[in-house]
Amino acid sequence: MSELVHHVDDAGFDGAVLQSSEPVLVDFWAEWCAPCKMIGPLIEEVASSYQGRLKVVKVNVDEAQKTPRTYGVRGIPTLMIFKDGKVQDTHIGALSKTQLTQLIDKQLA
Repeated sequence: MSELVHHVDDAGFDGAVLQSSEPVLVDFWAEWCAPCKMIGPLIEEVASSYQGRLKVVKVNVDEAQKTPRTYGVRGIPTLMIFKDGKVQDTHIGALSKTQLTQLIDKQLA
């Protein structure tokens, strides 16, 4: 697991995501979720390639239940991009590297 990917729970979400000075990609996931495991390496890859421009946070929905409920997460993986404490974009389900970078680039432009 990359040290560039931050794992947060309900208690740490506010500080890590909502108060972040840079845009944040949040990956809502679970250990048992096959599509989550499939995109895991992509999440780590973008954490590295967007270092300094984007923070990457993972929230395990089995360990943190309040935050996913707050943001209406009904399926995983759910990816959300936060900017200035607000959700800017959401993608539900697995996606390709191209789709992921397009999602991110749209918010960083």
